[in-house]
Amino acid sequence: MDALLGLLKIKIRRGMNLAVRDAVSSDPYVVVLMGRQKLKTQVIHDNCNPVWNDELTLSVKDLNLPIKLTVYDKDTFSGDDKMGEAVVDIKDYIECLRMGLENLPDGTSIQRVQPNRNNCLSEESSIVWNKGKITQDMIIRLKNVESGELAIGLEWVEVPGCKGLM
Repeated sequence: MDALLGLLKIKIRRGMNLAVRDAVSSDPYVVVLMGRQKLKTQVIHDNCNPVWNDELTLSVKDLNLPIKLTVYDKDTFSGDDKMGEAVVDIKDYIECLRMGLENLPDGTSIQRVQPNRNNCLSEESSIVWNKGKITQDMIIRLKNVESGELAIGLEWVEVPGCKGLM
């Protein structure tokens, strides 16, 4: 069994311009998958621009496992409808964590990540030093759907006794 490296907090902040899957709106929620872990946000009813502000925590054992986000529309009488998906690329973020930076002024930008073919970013994302932690906020464009984006944030949590990233 792989040793735990640490925890990754994923803050699912909000959805923007999500697809309509019911008559005039949707009841969206987000499923986060990494390996065998599956986490879910709450359902926001009748809203294509939902605000979740849910914090989900993944136990990270393998940095190469993709983190997949899928948005669904909650249906009462039938299977939930898919409203798009995205893969979160954490390689740049992990690289910044491994730099071993300390005591930077709050708000210091460590690295800017540009949207490209390999990530689902819809705009530039900054990896920032904030209150003694390195965080990354990003806007992710959903794939396999006519419209929709998610605003999320990443924060690494060191766990005492764990292998860590170094």
